[in-house]
Amino acid sequence: MVRAIRGAIQVEANDRDAIISGTTELVAAVMERNQLTTDDVISVLFTATPDLTAEFPALAARKLGFHEVPLICCTEIGVPGALPRVVRLMAHVESDRPRAEIQHVYLRGATVLRQDIAQ
Repeated sequence: MVRAIRGAIQVEANDRDAIISGTTELVAAVMERNQLTTDDVISVLFTATPDLTAEFPALAARKLGFHEVPLICCTEIGVPGALPRVVRLMAHVESDRPRAEIQHVYLRGATVLRQDIAQ
């Protein structure tokens, strides 16, 4: 079955290292909590709030071994008052887990975005 997994993390600054570090933490947590390997991942869509321009979040996934996985980065809609410095992802994966067992991952300040499903 194909499942979609959501996640987000708030990074410290619009800084290349902060974006890569935060995105690495997010991707690793999604993979670990859902017991996935890169072979299970179909594709990943990353978004970043408009204030994050120092690096592409997908670079972190490439550094984690996502060499054959299609990745894309987009800018999140600049809604006034939205939480700043947030990298989000939606990963499409192959998994036998029921939808109710998929663990969505919201880290650091991004836990406020989805308190209903944040792990």
